Amino acid sequence: MIETTATPTGPARIHWFEAKTPTRTLALGHGAGGGVEARDLQALAATLPERGITVALVEQPWRVAGKKVAPAPKTLDAAWTALWPAIAGRGGPVVAGGRSVGARVACRTARELGAVAVLALSFPLHPPGKPEKSRAEELTGAGLPTLVVQGAKDPFGRPEEFPPGARLVPVPDGDHGFAVPKKAAIGQDGALAVITEAVAEWLAGLPG
Repeated sequence: MIETTATPTGPARIHWFEAKTPTRTLALGHGAGGGVEARDLQALAATLPERGITVALVEQPWRVAGKKVAPAPKTLDAAWTALWPAIAGRGGPVVAGGRSVGARVACRTARELGAVAVLALSFPLHPPGKPEKSRAEELTGAGLPTLVVQGAKDPFGRPEEFPPGARLVPVPDGDHGFAVPKKAAIGQDGALAVITEAVAEWLAGLPG
């Protein structure tokens, strides 16, 4: 089911993948270079409902409008905040998350919106080749239980670059989009299985 909801910057779309008897909802935003069709978002939407997790893939207004460039962080946060009641209003605990830029939005807003935890997929710890421009404080500042799932070869931040104490699941051979080389032993399906299993296990272990 697709739900359209108003935001200050135009309509957003929420793509619902509902569990029959949900224990919680996972809301996921997309990155700056793509939409909800990203392989990791689709894999989670396909597998988590059967494990009692309703998944809401959120399509930001700029993407709905057909634009190719994401707006400023404050604009992204404002849209996410405006559409949040449509997600939280269904009841039950909500985990905020997203991939890349969507993960940054979740980290910045989750506590204020009442989320119980944060899932950061391919968190852009720094621009490629510029580790001195770290966004670690944005990640650690979420102030909630946080899981990072990161490709081992992500140019925006490899797993070993993250601050000590971060709960992190590395995806072998994965890049920023969790694509793996054809010659990789894990294979593309295997890489996605690492993501879905790790996220499902983490969600099952959250309180509430």
